[in-house]
Amino acid sequence: MPRQILGFVNAEAVAEYSASEFLRRGRTALAERGVFRVALAGGSTPRRTYEMLAEPALARQLDWPGVEVFFGDERSVPPDDQQSNYRSAHEALLSRVNVRDSAIHRMEGEHLDLSQAAADYQATLARSFGTEPGARPPRFDLIMLGMGPDGHTASLFPKTRALGERQAWVVANDVPQLQTRRMTMTAPVLNAARCVMFSVAGADKADRLAEVLEGPRDVERLPSQLIAPADGDLLWLVDSAAAARLTSKPPAPSN
Repeated sequence: MPRQILGFVNAEAVAEYSASEFLRRGRTALAERGVFRVALAGGSTPRRTYEMLAEPALARQLDWPGVEVFFGDERSVPPDDQQSNYRSAHEALLSRVNVRDSAIHRMEGEHLDLSQAAADYQATLARSFGTEPGARPPRFDLIMLGMGPDGHTASLFPKTRALGERQAWVVANDVPQLQTRRMTMTAPVLNAARCVMFSVAGADKADRLAEVLEGPRDVERLPSQLIAPADGDLLWLVDSAAAARLTSKPPAPSN
């Protein structure tokens, strides 16, 4: 399927559709391969998706013991920190459904050597997918992403070193504009997924979203443009505020 852009009235509607797509992709993966491997994102819109998935009416629609959970990026904070992507997902979803503890693979953002932690996470991916760290990137069933007002996704920020990475699956990335360091999956593993699903909401994203989706290619300034699965689906879920500057109004989902 080529890139698909779907429009929604607000962030709540984006989260609702994202939850339904999560369940649909999960059931398909479990039926076809016996496991659903998903990489989660941080941010308020994905968190709302997680809260919805944890509600009993939706949670019962997925065989959670067959789900393996990973993270697309993490801040350099402990797992109990308010800014931790792991903490957000754990509070909203993982602590509320029957996912196995051993199937939750968090990034160790608190590690004093973040480059070593990134290498360790790549080794975790290799073991979980039954491959070798130097082999072809693992193929996730679903990778969830957001986009920041600066055009970043995961922790691939404008003009940072990780944008040029083509071998490693996970790296530590210095982000001088935020005076911090992050851990992030890289373009090779993100683009190997069966489906990458962006959730973007809010007027503060409007200018950048229009540039990412309709402007010339400039990945150093607009890292979200790096995401283009060669053999998978690319799904953009955008609310009306974020889509306000697009020249073509995104259609609503057909069902």
